Amino acid sequence: MFGIGIIGCGKIAQVRHLPEYAENQNARLVGLYDINTGRARELAARYGAAAYDTVEELLASREIDAVSVCAANAAHAELAIAALNAGKHVLCEKPMAVTLEECEAMVAAAKKNGKYLMVGHNQRLAKAHILAKQLIGDGLIGDIVTFRTTFGHGGPESWSADPGRNVWFFDKAKAAMGAMADLGIHKTDLIQFLTGQNVVRTTARVATLEKKDASGRPIGVDDNALCIYELSGGAVGTMTASWTHYGAEDNSTVLYGTKGIMRIYDDPAASVKVILRGGGKIAYEVEGIQTNDKQTRSGVIDRWMECLVNGVEPDISGESALAAMRAVFASIRSSETGQSVDIPENR
Repeated sequence: MFGIGIIGCGKIAQVRHLPEYAENQNARLVGLYDINTGRARELAARYGAAAYDTVEELLASREIDAVSVCAANAAHAELAIAALNAGKHVLCEKPMAVTLEECEAMVAAAKKNGKYLMVGHNQRLAKAHILAKQLIGDGLIGDIVTFRTTFGHGGPESWSADPGRNVWFFDKAKAAMGAMADLGIHKTDLIQFLTGQNVVRTTARVATLEKKDASGRPIGVDDNALCIYELSGGAVGTMTASWTHYGAEDNSTVLYGTKGIMRIYDDPAASVKVILRGGGKIAYEVEGIQTNDKQTRSGVIDRWMECLVNGVEPDISGESALAAMRAVFASIRSSETGQSVDIPENR
């Protein structure tokens, strides 16, 4: 059994990490830390763990073998590297970090210390996405020509552990990025996972279009990101991330191939729907995707624990997440310069 520590006890820890660790027979929750000490103590009491006053004390515990980093974006790299240097395996929430240099430093720290680093890209583990990848690999819709992938909802202000228009997600010093980092990283990683291709060029608009903070001023980070991605295999498509979808959450992906079209989480009647070039239709009934309003098991903790138990490098490793992070940072640069940006490292 592996002793687990959690750094950051906000909403993502409360609805996913804590309950999923508690249900996993190979995990034992040992210690929690949060800048809100009262929150950490309350959750520690609920899960039979200890609440630590400092991160350093938590990382010094010999009972803790691995940690989940669930803090604000800007703290990910510092905390993950400290944990890796302390001899702990690390599961880090997305986005991996707020600069490419930080991401690369995290990967280097994991290698130096011989520890695992996994990033919580849970969309790779959604059953419809796993099925879709298999069907694409089998050639069902032929070669991918174009695509569109979207992740949009009404924003984090109603979902955060501290709800309201002053959530840390809107604070540039803590979040660094907005919808692009919160949602866009998911769909960027996903399109690479589904197609087996990397984003090698991006033309993007990353902007604050509508969101206001409690004082009525525009929030400090982007609330929308619209990107045209060119992939290493030649496919070209769009990735849209938005915090201004004030209605039903949209987590759909549509791929247009030489033999047909695949719609994923785009039709309430079927999680995966294929329309073949000759007119035939195939519908696959797979479980619905997790949403802010409908929390289900993410699969991340179970996959993480399998890696720890079996001594196997995570497939959603920090190194595997670098290609998507490069695309995110390149998209921000494209928006700032008004020019397309090449990503030669992804070719």
